[in-house]
Amino acid sequence: MKTYKMAAKAGAAASFMFMLFLLNIACHAQLSPTFYDSSCPNALSAIRTAIRSAIASDRRMAASLIRLHFHDCFVQGCDASILLDETPSIQSEKTALGNLNSARGYNVIDKAKTEVEKICPGVVSCADIIAVAARDASAYVGGPSYAVKLGRRDSTTASRTLANAELPAFFESLESLISRFQKKGLTARDMVALSGSHTLGQAQCFTFRERIYNHSNIDAGFASTRRRRCPRAGSDSTLAPLDLVTPNSFDNNYFKNLMQNKGLLQSDQVLFNGGSTDSIVSEYSRNPARFKSDFGSAMIKMGDIGLLTGSSGQIRRICSAVN
Repeated sequence: MKTYKMAAKAGAAASFMFMLFLLNIACHAQLSPTFYDSSCPNALSAIRTAIRSAIASDRRMAASLIRLHFHDCFVQGCDASILLDETPSIQSEKTALGNLNSARGYNVIDKAKTEVEKICPGVVSCADIIAVAARDASAYVGGPSYAVKLGRRDSTTASRTLANAELPAFFESLESLISRFQKKGLTARDMVALSGSHTLGQAQCFTFRERIYNHSNIDAGFASTRRRRCPRAGSDSTLAPLDLVTPNSFDNNYFKNLMQNKGLLQSDQVLFNGGSTDSIVSEYSRNPARFKSDFGSAMIKMGDIGLLTGSSGQIRRICSAVN
């Protein structure tokens, strides 16, 4: 009798997992790069124009838009929850530790949404605009362009608590980072490829102070240079580029820097520090084409996390508020 019950439980568990698998396939099947071809054929060109204009005015915005997509997808999935403002019923993710005074680009997405609403009101989701914006930002600064699957819908909720718990921190270990990405269905290679976009980014002094003053696995000259604008106390918000060589270009210098112990953040340098991802970093440092190809593939894969499709969620008219 006990054997029968155990077998029944195992069968039920297998059936449940199979249903989740089918649901996942169904959600992904509803996404398509051509989703708006009939309902809003000029949507992608309107978004692209807004994104290019924003980056032309502020080159750093490219990195910010890629990061915004990443921070959206890692909390509740790629559902534009990161764009929602605080209300009595919504805990805004904008004030989470990983986003507060750090995440940027909200106004750029709002501008793109306004332009799209002018031509196709109530059709294109904010979640899709974030995903397209990240791709267009990458392409504008020399990174890969890739086919963005479309058809996401927007969430009606946000979670600062989840954002605080699930967004990677600048001080994390390699094992912790790999675990975080695996929980989202992303491999260690995906993680390293996505991290390569840091070649465009900047970091605040308080996030790398410990590394430049107290870590041993850092190039002495590099640390000395960074200390000039990041004293032991004060200047917490002073910015420094993660890549000193080509901070405005999407290239593979980020990986070359890691191999020279010139990673600014601890969470960057752990990718090349005698661990399991050293070989991937080395490969990308030698083969920029492979890096860009893997980055595009990883962005597409990340864009599939936690989707709302069909009748789930809504199409927000204003990205910062539910309808």
